[in-house]
Amino acid sequence: MADRREWDLEIPTDTEAGHYADFVSIWHTKDSFVLDFSVLKRPPRQVEGSDGSPVTKVPAKVVSRIRVPPKQVFEIMKGLEQQLSTWERQTGQVPPRREPGEDPGEAGPDSGPEPGSGSDADSGGSS
Repeated sequence: MADRREWDLEIPTDTEAGHYADFVSIWHTKDSFVLDFSVLKRPPRQVEGSDGSPVTKVPAKVVSRIRVPPKQVFEIMKGLEQQLSTWERQTGQVPPRREPGEDPGEAGPDSGPEPGSGSDADSGGSS
């Protein structure tokens, strides 16, 4: 029978309040998954792209970058699923789902950019 773990987490006072985030951008390197939690700086606006097509610019600022080892990602996903199911039962609400490729500027404040956008995901670099 496996040992049961009970975590006794201590949260530093300056971290206790947490950070609000409008969305999260998720990308990975060979050794870790990176979650960049961001807030909108101002409303999105339409601009002309380099090819002349319309582009929605979403000015945002990363408020917290979290690096997670790959083996922990599955536990995070399970925990999020459990918490989301509990929240849905308690509130009777179902969060809106964003379709793949949907423009985050049109999907509302709780949706984020496409994974890896605005980051150096392919090269494994960091900022």
